[in-house]
Amino acid sequence: MTSNSHKFCIAPMMDWTDRHCRVFHRQLTQHARLYTEMVTADAVIHGDRERLIGFSNCERPLALQLGGSNPTKLAQAARIGADYGYDEINLNVGCPSDRVQEGRFGACLMAEPSLVADCVSAMRAAVAIPVTVKCRIGIDDQDSEGDFQNFIDIVSDAGCTTFIVHARKAWLQGLSPKENREIPPLDYARVYRLKATRPGLTIVINGGIETLAASDEHLKHVDGVMLGRAAYQNPYILAYVDRMFFDAKAQVVSRAEALAALVPYADKHISKGGRLSNVTRHILGLYHGQKRGRLFRRHLSENATRADAAADVMTASLNVVESPTEQCTELQGAA
Repeated sequence: MTSNSHKFCIAPMMDWTDRHCRVFHRQLTQHARLYTEMVTADAVIHGDRERLIGFSNCERPLALQLGGSNPTKLAQAARIGADYGYDEINLNVGCPSDRVQEGRFGACLMAEPSLVADCVSAMRAAVAIPVTVKCRIGIDDQDSEGDFQNFIDIVSDAGCTTFIVHARKAWLQGLSPKENREIPPLDYARVYRLKATRPGLTIVINGGIETLAASDEHLKHVDGVMLGRAAYQNPYILAYVDRMFFDAKAQVVSRAEALAALVPYADKHISKGGRLSNVTRHILGLYHGQKRGRLFRRHLSENATRADAAADVMTASLNVVESPTEQCTELQGAA
C-alpha cells in the first residue's frame, strides 16, 4: 500500500528553493511537500549548518535533499538532518551538472545502482525518517527500460520505497543542466509502467508539468506529482493545491493575503541582519499573468534591493496592483 504523503511536491531547485522561497510557498499551500536545494553531505558535516539547512517550522512537511556517494558521510549528514527536524531525506541521483559529476554524485550514480543501494541502506540505518531517491529514467546510452527498472529494483531492495522520477534521460556529456531539463524527450509512459509493474512502491513523476490540471491527469497513473519551474515562476497556482488534491473545503488564499502573511517573516529576517531582497526575489511571479503584474515586479525590483529596504516595501507593493482586502476568486492557473 502506497502513501499519500507525496501526492503534490515542489521540486528542489538550486538557487531557488531556499528557506525564504519555501516559507513563501507555504503561505499558498499547507499540504504540498517542500524540498530544500541540494546540499552535499560534506557541506552538511563541515559547513555552516544553520545557513545551509536551517528552516522555519512552518515549512514542514519538508525534505532535505542530499548529494554524495559516500555511504558513511551520507549517513552522518542524514542523521544531522533528522536531528534538525526534517521529515524526509532525499538522495539526488538526477542532477547532470559537470560539478556534480566531478564529485561522483547526481545523475552519474544511475550507472552504479549497487552504490546507490549502499548509500540508501546506510542512511536508513542512521535515521528513523523516510529515505527517498530522486532520479532520471536513464543516462547516456544506458537508457533502456530494462536498465531503468534494474536500477529501481536494486535500490528498492535496499529499502527505498519512494522514487521521484524526472521523466527524461540525462546526457552527462554534451548538454548543459538547462538543456538536460528541456532537450531529452519526456517519457511519462515509462514512469507509468514502472508504477504499474511495481505497485508497492510510491512513484512520483517530475518533469515538464506546468498546470494543476496536468498534475491531476498524472495522478491517474502514479502516486504523486512534483512541479518545479512552473511552481516557482507562477506560484499562485499553489493556492489551489490544497483544495484540489487534499481537502475540498480548504481555503484558497488571495495573492494579497499570501503576501501580507509573509511581511512579518521578512521583517524578522531583516532584524537578524538579512536583506529584504533575499525574500522578495522569490515572490516576483506572484502576479504572473495579471493586469498589473509587471508594475508589481518593477516596484519590488527597484525598491526591495536597496540596502536599507524594510518590509513595508512589500506592503506598498500591494497598492500597485490591488486593495489588500480584495479577494481573488478565479481559478487562476488550475486549467
